[in-house]
Amino acid sequence: MESPHYTPDLSPDPSPSEPARQPLLRRPNLLREIVETALLTTIAFLLINAATGRFKIESVSMQPNLHEGEYVIVDKMSYRLGIPQRGDIVVFSIEGETRDLIKRVIGLPGETIEMSNGIVTIDGQLLDEPYVASPSGGVLPARQLGADEYFVMGDNRGNSKDSRVFGPIRSAAIVGRAWIIYWPVADWGFVPRPVYATGDEP
Repeated sequence: MESPHYTPDLSPDPSPSEPARQPLLRRPNLLREIVETALLTTIAFLLINAATGRFKIESVSMQPNLHEGEYVIVDKMSYRLGIPQRGDIVVFSIEGETRDLIKRVIGLPGETIEMSNGIVTIDGQLLDEPYVASPSGGVLPARQLGADEYFVMGDNRGNSKDSRVFGPIRSAAIVGRAWIIYWPVADWGFVPRPVYATGDEP
């Protein structure tokens, strides 16, 4: 007795084709994720770059608090929302200098600043300056600052080119406030703003 004739089923098996189609279905999603990641990274970079800057200390004028060779992050946003305060260390530009400078804000708009034997007075009151390691014997005749003038000086008073030389600076010249020392790693930390014994309004 003959066995029944066997006819193989040559129709395609749908199951093997499924894994082959999955990468094709996932590829647009993967491409979209790559584009989104690149776009978000670019936006974050632009925002960070607009809000902050990097500055290298290239002089000894801010010793002993900032040292030559250190790098600091500069906060560019603070002075868009507020105004410089006494004790802030600011990065700014002045005409005739090829690079930005960094100094400490000492005199504020409208105040009268004077220095005798290295001792600073603001509106006739002595200003306590704990950040100055060795005051110089410099003399500065009394000078009243204008409505948008800031008097800046280096902490290393005996070796600093500052407002005693080039005069007060205006707010438009200020790039931002020194915020964080980020290099070298051993020096990492926030740049502190001092609390004056006489207060911010001597």
